Amino acid sequence: MSDRRAKGCLAAAVIWCVILGVLAIAYRFLVHPYLQDKLKTETSSTSSYQHEIVIAADSFSGYAVLRSEALKQDLKSQQIKLTVQDDQADYTARLAALRAGKVQMAAFTIDSLIAAGAKAGEFPASIVMVIDETKGGDAIVAWKSSVASLQDLNQPDARIVLTPDSPSEFLARVVIAHFNLPNLPSEWRVSANGAKEVYQQFTTGKTAGRKAYVLWEPYVSRALEQSGAHVLIDSAKLKGFVVDVLVAQREFLRDHPDLVQKVIEAYGRAAYATSQQPDGWTKLVREDSRLTGVESLTDDQARKVVEGIRWKNTLENYAHFGLVTGASAGGLPNLDDMIGNIMDVLLKTKAITADPLNGQFNTLYYDRVLTAMRGANYHPGRGLNLVDGIGPGSNDLEQVRGEAEAKALTSEQWAKLQPVGELRIDAIEFGRGSANINVSSERELLALAKRLGTFPSYYLRVIGHARAEGDPEANRLLAQNRAESVARFLEAQGLSANRIRTEAAPTKVTGGAGQAVSFAVGQVPF
Repeated sequence: MSDRRAKGCLAAAVIWCVILGVLAIAYRFLVHPYLQDKLKTETSSTSSYQHEIVIAADSFSGYAVLRSEALKQDLKSQQIKLTVQDDQADYTARLAALRAGKVQMAAFTIDSLIAAGAKAGEFPASIVMVIDETKGGDAIVAWKSSVASLQDLNQPDARIVLTPDSPSEFLARVVIAHFNLPNLPSEWRVSANGAKEVYQQFTTGKTAGRKAYVLWEPYVSRALEQSGAHVLIDSAKLKGFVVDVLVAQREFLRDHPDLVQKVIEAYGRAAYATSQQPDGWTKLVREDSRLTGVESLTDDQARKVVEGIRWKNTLENYAHFGLVTGASAGGLPNLDDMIGNIMDVLLKTKAITADPLNGQFNTLYYDRVLTAMRGANYHPGRGLNLVDGIGPGSNDLEQVRGEAEAKALTSEQWAKLQPVGELRIDAIEFGRGSANINVSSERELLALAKRLGTFPSYYLRVIGHARAEGDPEANRLLAQNRAESVARFLEAQGLSANRIRTEAAPTKVTGGAGQAVSFAVGQVPF
């Protein structure tokens, strides 16, 4: 009986221990936090912010407005706390942070967004604004003694030194996708850690063989200070390729379109205020370089950076999103076309293996925020006390900046054009003994016209060919007629006649090569 009682007491003690343990755990993880939170609430003030938005970006100067005090203070006045998170240009991590909801918005180049989404198998964010387009801030430079034009890269020993997963790499891919470089090896990249390291390799690479170097400002200017250095191509020669955009996480965009709109409107006001100040962009970029700590810029260096970036205003965003068309769009490409052209480059250069959007490019951007702004007659200058008399619907203080139209050249100027390279294009064929373009070649010329639209400052020599057999003068006329037939076709697609010159090649070719035309691309010397 005593043994039974002892066992009962032991069991009761164990049960009480368990109960006390459960109570202790409950107090530790439930009651105590509740009391602490209650105490904190009773001894705290109401927050100045109702919302917090985190934007993932990196130290690129084009994102200076996102980091500006003007933008933060504007949003603060609307009880929105803005935090810009620097992820060191890790686009995979940036997309993952959007997917997990750790950040609500982010900045990408369009090509990096497509590549990261293809890798992840999804696009958890949608483009809501175009931030900027690089216009000369990135360039491919080389030593004239080893690489005189892009066509000199058409050799098995050629290499391109660049920063991987950057706009610099994409600029190189644009060149490879559009120019005829079949002998450039598949292992054409030489990786470096940033423009500074690329520049260091450039300065010591005068005798390093057939190499080109992709840099961004201020290192482009530094490289060109070296005797014998020159630019092969820079981003000022492109339209709609190196473009930065602001994206919003899709769930956040669905649930809080009003907050996304407030961010975009505040951004527009901050950018507009900067543009209205004397040397405003230079001052902003210089201050931003100090804040990011990457490299402190002098005023001259900051000006070079500013010259290479075109920050997009509200009207230009309307044009890119297709909200204004025709003459009002100033020739700016819409996002569908930009995404399609960029996708084509990524596919041709095997940066991705398949189109992750399946041709549905409109699924990557969202136009309703800008549509709402336009419907409300938003103007970034209103309320800044910078200007007077901005009436409803007035956008007279902003302009859509298109590309400068290529000027007509004299024969002497045509002769002095700097060679760029040969465009990547299938042979243009004609009916035997005629200047009638074959149907299959018409499709190729349509693609060529579209491509030349993205290289607005290049000039094109269309060189007609005819076989060497037969009457030389008749062959010369046939070759000239073929060149002119192609030129008329391209002009009918909207290509300026100022950019095209036709000529007949000497009739020395036999066989199929004498049945086509060839193209030589040139540019006004830098």
